[in-house]
Amino acid sequence: MTTAVDTLHAPIHPLWLRITHWVNALAVVIMVMSGWRIYNAAPLFDFRFANDITLGGWLAGALQWHFAAMWLLAANGMLYLVLNIATGRLWRRFLPLSPGTLLADLKAALRGRLSHANPARYNAVQRAAYLFVMLDILLLVLSGLVLWKSVQFPLLRGLLGGYETARYIHFFAMAGLVGFVAVHLVMVAIVPRTLITIIRGR
Repeated sequence: MTTAVDTLHAPIHPLWLRITHWVNALAVVIMVMSGWRIYNAAPLFDFRFANDITLGGWLAGALQWHFAAMWLLAANGMLYLVLNIATGRLWRRFLPLSPGTLLADLKAALRGRLSHANPARYNAVQRAAYLFVMLDILLLVLSGLVLWKSVQFPLLRGLLGGYETARYIHFFAMAGLVGFVAVHLVMVAIVPRTLITIIRGR
């Protein structure tokens, strides 16, 4: 039976969450930087990323980094999702989420009036952002499989509109992930306590 004292001293973020969070962060950084180097080898648009912010040195090296991080992200992401579901945290922290609540919290955030007093409770904007990034990473993995093993995944390739379309999906999904990380870092700068809780747990 959980007592009020237990609840008071319970960590905001359990140890498993903190570990998977930082492993995911590492995997994302490696995948993004190596992905930019891979993109430079066959750009979709009329621009390239500066070599100084890419990883791998050349295409083959970037691919090795990318595949290594891919397996790390997939395995760790699956562990994160399974533990969130098994512990009930997914439903407690991220649901319910209604359009009305999301719109109200988004307006409050844009006006600088969204409260962050309780780090144990996610507002609707945070819930939507975290749910988005979960789905976005899933899309990254699926489109990445098509780019990596297109012949072996014909059904998936067809569902994504073919190999070339999968390249665009992968690119924009990665852009969405980078956007999430950028906003995430801004919010950490605005509310430094969130960084402390994801390191110490409370």
